[in-house]
Amino acid sequence: MSLLTRVISHPVAWLIWIIPVVIVSPLGAQITVTELQSPYSFVHDPLEKGYFISSVNGEAETADNNGFITKLDPHGKLLNLKFIQGGKGDVTLHAPKGMAVVEHVLYVADLDTLRGFDTTTGKPVLTLTIRSPASSQSEPPQASLSDVTFDGKGHLYCSDQKSNTIYRIDPAAQTFSVLVTDRALAGPSGLVVHPKSGQIIAVSWDKGKISEVSPDGVVTELFSNGFFSNRFQNLRGVDFDRWGNMYVSDFTTGKVWRMSWDKRFQVIAEFLPSPGDLSIDRANNLILVPFELAHAAEMNGLETPSDGKPKQEKRTLADYGFISPPPKPVPEEPAKK
Repeated sequence: MSLLTRVISHPVAWLIWIIPVVIVSPLGAQITVTELQSPYSFVHDPLEKGYFISSVNGEAETADNNGFITKLDPHGKLLNLKFIQGGKGDVTLHAPKGMAVVEHVLYVADLDTLRGFDTTTGKPVLTLTIRSPASSQSEPPQASLSDVTFDGKGHLYCSDQKSNTIYRIDPAAQTFSVLVTDRALAGPSGLVVHPKSGQIIAVSWDKGKISEVSPDGVVTELFSNGFFSNRFQNLRGVDFDRWGNMYVSDFTTGKVWRMSWDKRFQVIAEFLPSPGDLSIDRANNLILVPFELAHAAEMNGLETPSDGKPKQEKRTLADYGFISPPPKPVPEEPAKK
């Protein structure tokens, strides 16, 4: 049984997670990838249409050069378990965490280094070592990168969980700068650029909060735990679907949350084994979730908004993105007198 469908209690979650398992979609509905080793991130390649999964394969902060990247084809079929492998050939890859695909380059956050690999050959094309902001020490400490995202305008952004820092990267010039260092970020783990506003969304590992960061580095708190509520614990991943709904994964509680445009929160899956740095394949309406402690990852279909469909009207496969919606009926012409 699917990891995502083992225990679902929320009625909306039943629609989202169970139906894709029963119905075969163009991508084979729910797909599970096993034999991974502490998978951290799962992303879609919008150009080549395939998928990549990063495996730490050891201690998350150890430079052991045995991390690897798994490659799937556009249908979710395994192409190469260790498409990119630390210690093989000229590849250095210690503990790969968050990833982002930009054109034909796969960018990977690896300890204190942002690495780039050709998505077709797996060959290294970028190695950029990041240093944390200077402190009272004579030498600035090493960064501890957790995620990377692209703004669509030529810049990458990396989160440094330990130093509460977000870096701006210019991959063309192979340079970096500090966008913001702020304790309010509370251990920024997952990053994504909002597809409409262009603001950076950062989720917190330390305090389970969600922040918005402007391109100028201004931090604004969007959501946090209150005195009487403790919704989030250790957030790991964040992304948006094509309709602007935000999804976050809570590693410790084993939940995936969805926040709709009107700021309503729903648990769409729970009792999951350590959901990691999730992402959304917007083209195919799929959610991609790695499970670190289960050494596996899954892709699953997401519910399509009903657009006001009456509750009593039966939902169809088109509501879940599996088939095209039926054509709208042509309005009848008034009868001629």
